[in-house]
Amino acid sequence: MSFREPHELHKRRGGLNIGVGVVLVLFVAVVFGLTIAKVSTNGFQMKPGATSGQTQSQTGGGN
Repeated sequence: MSFREPHELHKRRGGLNIGVGVVLVLFVAVVFGLTIAKVSTNGFQMKPGATSGQTQSQTGGGN
């Protein structure tokens, strides 16, 4: 069983797929880099009660 040579259209689509893949990887790398830069500087601050898991009704706050 021998395989036929791929058609010229399939070769072009393969090149296009590689190009789209490279652009997607670069986009993800930029978003990841910006996220790391923001978290590692003082620009990212969590709200004081965000990690406690308690609501105002549990702590007696509110009206």
